[in-house]
Amino acid sequence: MGMGDPLHWDDRFRSIGADAVSWYEARPSTSLDLFAVLGVRPDHSVIDAGGGASKLVDHLLAAGHHAVTVLDISAVALDTARSRLSHPDGVTWIKADLLTWQPTRRWDVWHDRAVLHFLVDDADRATYLETLHRALTPGGAFVIATFADDGPSECSALPVRRYSRDDLRALLGDVEVVEERRHLHLTPSGAEQPFNWIAGRRRA
Repeated sequence: MGMGDPLHWDDRFRSIGADAVSWYEARPSTSLDLFAVLGVRPDHSVIDAGGGASKLVDHLLAAGHHAVTVLDISAVALDTARSRLSHPDGVTWIKADLLTWQPTRRWDVWHDRAVLHFLVDDADRATYLETLHRALTPGGAFVIATFADDGPSECSALPVRRYSRDDLRALLGDVEVVEERRHLHLTPSGAEQPFNWIAGRRRA
């Protein structure tokens, strides 16, 4: 099933608005905190997988990053982020389905807040892991978040696969885990969504 039809996500952003979708964050605090824990520097290249209209790119650019890539299945989401930035040309924008995308380079940091949990099929999860390893430099850092095992069972009218901390560790396999966190995300409508986060490094 994967991420679904790109038109589905385009419609979500058009009909709800980038600042009203359930996953909106004015400041992606947990992502930025875990970047700091991992020692991510402005000279490190970062790919935000499923970044869409997220404001992570804004904060990275403000912190001096100059090698940021945002990948998303929705052209509307990417256009929203691009139009919001004062220097959007400093970012590489990739419109693609993560499951069929073929990376042509490697990045120092892989960031994914809530793409993985949409991949409910084992084959899709295997493809995700293969893509992550192909896109991430040996020794590179990763920050990944999914709905926790007591989180929502669906999002944006699509089913999700929830993860405990042990589930995430088992899925990622032979990596160096640096930090794990549970975070209650407050949606724009006021609902609480529990997430599990895992941050670490691919072994060199």
